[in-house]
Amino acid sequence: MMAGRSGVQRRSLAVALLGCCLLLVMAGCRQAERRKVAPPPGGPQTVVWPEGKAYTGAYVDFGEAEDKVTLEAIEQFEKMVGKHQAIIAFSSFWGEQSFPMKKLEMLSRHGSLPLVFWSPWDKPYDEHRPPDRFNLHAILAGKWDRYIDRWADSAKAYGKPMLVSWGLEMNGNWFPWSGYYYGAGNVVPGSSPPRYEGPELYKRAYKHVVDRVRARGATNILWGFHVNHTTYPVTPWNKMALYYPGPKYVDWLGISIYGMQTNKQGWCQFPDVTETAYKDLAAVDLTKPMVIAEWGVGEFPNNGNKAEWLKLAFNFIQHRYPRFKAAVYWHERWQNADKSYSNLRINSSPEALQAYRDAIASPYWLDQPIYKPR
Repeated sequence: MMAGRSGVQRRSLAVALLGCCLLLVMAGCRQAERRKVAPPPGGPQTVVWPEGKAYTGAYVDFGEAEDKVTLEAIEQFEKMVGKHQAIIAFSSFWGEQSFPMKKLEMLSRHGSLPLVFWSPWDKPYDEHRPPDRFNLHAILAGKWDRYIDRWADSAKAYGKPMLVSWGLEMNGNWFPWSGYYYGAGNVVPGSSPPRYEGPELYKRAYKHVVDRVRARGATNILWGFHVNHTTYPVTPWNKMALYYPGPKYVDWLGISIYGMQTNKQGWCQFPDVTETAYKDLAAVDLTKPMVIAEWGVGEFPNNGNKAEWLKLAFNFIQHRYPRFKAAVYWHERWQNADKSYSNLRINSSPEALQAYRDAIASPYWLDQPIYKPR
């Protein structure tokens, strides 16, 4: 997430470190017609993670705070790509001090499962800034408990299944909740084997938030542990596994996977940015479902072919990475500080759009979430 806010490109350094992918073209895919779907049935429900298939989803350029969710934007995207979206993602920043009830209800009526990036972040939502008033120490001291409780009460009142990613991409250094800002690799005194202050503080804050939300009865939330595909800085203390709060606190494992996003980076093929990260995340927990919570690539015709990148990516997701149960594309375009543009949108070129349409037309990609009683 977090691309292009206020001219700041989100996952800047992480993607620049890696190279890119090699793939087969998906054959026999036809453009699928969009169909209307029903909201989940009454009574307490939970999500069924599909076997042998995956949910398709998107973030649809919902503005600077990533929360201007509109039915018009969603329907326009779905018409463009030829398929209803099983998952729609957007953000709920702590700086807004609000709960997105109307947006969640709209998505429920539309037949999509919400994925909410619930980020402890204050305005102006710029990357590479030190911790703000929502810093991890303040969270653990209880300063924001009333807000957490209000958010939890509203989530309980909503009642339907929702995916929540709290404090995403903590293994990078661009967000103020990163372990980088909280002691980083300083060893916790007396720990054996050694534990590191940065990851340990993050885990404590994550557990604090989840414990308070659950204590308010918001059992409809499925909590995600959402990392970046590469760690930055690349050091032993910053491994994604060290941030994992444990299976009691996590329902699904999420990852952000991006190819080239700015003209200062090299062209990245999908398997080269995914292969090691997939194995590392899968090893964090051997049973939890895995979700590509964000993914995408820019349109840079002088560097690489976006349409081919997408075709190969879809093929690898389906045939090489079976634990991925959903893929949520980051459909956004933004201007960088040097006045250049990063265009991750599906329709950045006719060829890219056609490649995406052809790929998700496959029955492998489910257009609506499946629910069961809980």
